[in-house]
Amino acid sequence: GFLTREERRRLEGLRSPYNKFWVPCAWFGALAGQARREGRVRDDCALKLLMEAPGRAGGTRGDTGDTRRCHTAPDPAVSPQVVTIAVYTFFLTCLIGRQFLDPAQGYAGHELDLGVPVFTLLQFFFYVGWLKV
Repeated sequence: GFLTREERRRLEGLRSPYNKFWVPCAWFGALAGQARREGRVRDDCALKLLMEAPGRAGGTRGDTGDTRRCHTAPDPAVSPQVVTIAVYTFFLTCLIGRQFLDPAQGYAGHELDLGVPVFTLLQFFFYVGWLKV
């Protein structure tokens, strides 16, 4: 709704190896310069204010800093809680899922092994240590 049909046709027909986001800015600058030459903008100070208006209104330059701040903002406070719950749930699932078979059931080739699950514990210590970092 910001472009006329003719402007949209011209924008889509533009051949450029770069993004076309700059074209409306160039059109605006050209139209503002034309308005100054025709006397519709009374002086250079008014033209300067007119050219700076899109930047003040949250246009191209003003939003660049906001975008950069989004990338450097810390994660939300709920993120460590979710990761902590995930790590402990994974560990408990491993403890249950890696249990040995009951020798009273008579499974062939499986004898009772009451050893400590060393690799599961190492995995748990690694994940919890990683979580604390």
